[in-house]
Amino acid sequence: MFMVQKKDDPADQMLVFFPDESSVGIKTIKKYCELMLTKGVGRGIVVYQDKITPSAAKVISEVSHSYHLESFQEADLLVNITEHTLVPQHVVLTSEEKEALLKRYRLRETQLPRIQPSDPIARYYGLSRGQVVKIMRPSETSGRYVSYRLCY
Repeated sequence: MFMVQKKDDPADQMLVFFPDESSVGIKTIKKYCELMLTKGVGRGIVVYQDKITPSAAKVISEVSHSYHLESFQEADLLVNITEHTLVPQHVVLTSEEKEALLKRYRLRETQLPRIQPSDPIARYYGLSRGQVVKIMRPSETSGRYVSYRLCY
């Protein structure tokens, strides 16, 4: 286990857990939640080796109102999907940038195209519902095409 923090906001911390057992169960997840509570950290990532039990996955979804705990299989993290040639650049907008975007284009949140929280890029960036991501693609005609997606 180790703690990481954002470069631009050191107060925004996250715990990353690497369980030793090949099959992660409820006890392990609850232990990690207690550890997050004692350290005062609201975000966490569990990187498991082989599998996570369905009941442990259910516990993770149940504690989502208190903690932002995500689980990734170790094999899924071997390749950085953001560096693939076919994946365009993604930038997560702050709440101020989101409000400025909606005001600039006179839109409501519901009018933005959507991205699911289970999308690999959304999971990579830890998007939660209501956040907006800016996607910048190369374009032959205009040089660069920018689109925005709302995580719903």
